[in-house]
Amino acid sequence: MITADSIEDLKNRLDVVDVVGGYIELKKAGANFKAPCPFHDEKSPSFVISPQKQIYHCFGCGAGGDSIKFVMEYEKLSYPEAIEKLADQYNFTLQYTQGKSQAHQKSKLLDQLNSWYQTLLNQKPTALDYLKNRGIFNSSIERFGIGYAPSSPENINFLNAQFLPLNEAVELGVIGHDNDRYFARFIERITFPIHANNGNVIGFGGRTITGHQAKYINSPQTKLFNKSRQLYAYHLARESIYKKEMMIVTEGYLDVVMLHQAGFTQAVATLGTALTNEHLPLLRKGNPKIVMAYDGDNAGRNAALKAARMLSVSGFDGGVILFAEGLDPADMVKEGKLEQLNNLFNNPQPFIAFVLDQIVIQYNIQDPKAKEKALNECSLYLKSLSALLQEEYKSYVASKLAISPRLVNLHKKESPQTNNQNISTQNSGDTWELSLVKTVLEYPNFIDQILDVLNPSFLYFHPQELHLALQGETSHPTLMALLINESIKSFSSEEHLRAELIDFLGNYYQKELKKIQQSNKGFEEKSFLIRKYRGVILELKKGNLTTI
Repeated sequence: MITADSIEDLKNRLDVVDVVGGYIELKKAGANFKAPCPFHDEKSPSFVISPQKQIYHCFGCGAGGDSIKFVMEYEKLSYPEAIEKLADQYNFTLQYTQGKSQAHQKSKLLDQLNSWYQTLLNQKPTALDYLKNRGIFNSSIERFGIGYAPSSPENINFLNAQFLPLNEAVELGVIGHDNDRYFARFIERITFPIHANNGNVIGFGGRTITGHQAKYINSPQTKLFNKSRQLYAYHLARESIYKKEMMIVTEGYLDVVMLHQAGFTQAVATLGTALTNEHLPLLRKGNPKIVMAYDGDNAGRNAALKAARMLSVSGFDGGVILFAEGLDPADMVKEGKLEQLNNLFNNPQPFIAFVLDQIVIQYNIQDPKAKEKALNECSLYLKSLSALLQEEYKSYVASKLAISPRLVNLHKKESPQTNNQNISTQNSGDTWELSLVKTVLEYPNFIDQILDVLNPSFLYFHPQELHLALQGETSHPTLMALLINESIKSFSSEEHLRAELIDFLGNYYQKELKKIQQSNKGFEEKSFLIRKYRGVILELKKGNLTTI
């Protein structure tokens, strides 16, 4: 079992925005972040993440919790599995009541294998010659941890010699298993270690130098490695991306290595796949301009078109560069065309213009029917953008099709309906009660002071919420919604709370006094209660916090 202290230490290292943002795309909304809820279908975002409270809550379906709860729900994992997954991702060593940490063992296996591959590279002249012929410096080989994977038996023998379990190697994607036979996935290949955003090795890419059928291969999907969420060298590029406010996305490992070598240290690469929606949270970190630097062949053009559509609709700034004449960024660096590269990266074709151009060139616009189809497709794409962008690009479409702008008929993009993310508040009394409940949640040391003078039955609108808060039911959806609701403020000091309680109790006992005066109670009982309530009200007016 994982020790309680170890779990608490891990929680202290987690940031709910970082954890949730690794799975879904988040957008800043005041002090919080918002997104469409990943746990139910919805059009307008009602899923709110609070960095201050370190929780998330959906105002639509009621889902909520902390970082660990999110991973449990999203990945469909048990509590221990979610903790171990987060520990793996954040390079945190868990402590167990018995046995070794699984995360430590996995990290040890990949790290040792990677170190061995790097050692073997220096013993393989063929591999070194290939890298040097491509223009890669020794400093880059070391920085990126480039290595060499030998034959399958040598891989297996190394793991056995280091007492690294083969079943773990299978789970991590570096070894395969078939009919009681183990075999290495990376054989006679230059290796490029793939790191998680925190720098941990989570997989490998490999380039053949002995004529294997597949020129490049990547680790398969594992618990640690998901190619649709990772970008090669992001851990090295992250600082530059934030500083330069630009991310250059390429198609290959060597492109990234050479660009970094030439000073374009904000370059990353996709991992054998096109950009997907799962990449968006990573691309959005730091709000950089995204430059897609792809090959000009059909595959590169199609991948760029798909990415440009997705990024433009998602509101990203940036554009596309297609390299012609068989060149790629690595070739241009090797040939010393750095100024030309710099100009290209600083002046890409904007996403929207690129998409519209690619749509138009698919049609023979000399044919009126084909021109009409091109217009319809362009219009359909523009409708996925904001009203302002639609208006701005109407004339661009018209010029490309040689038609009048008035023929480009567009409808404004539907703006998401404002989602009511606040607990219903009809009046100031309602809001005051919610502020009191929130005070109990945020300042539990104030509970005794509150209980000394009132109980949940005093509240008119939210007695149940106060009862739940006093019982410590902080995971209740209603209380989570209140914690995230920035429009409801708590009473953050004892003096503030005292003043609010005096004012509330004064009004409360005034109302109770009127009820007594209008009641059918006997004369003596009525007189006694009236004197009692008037006495309490008088003390409250003097600034003395008291109760019946």
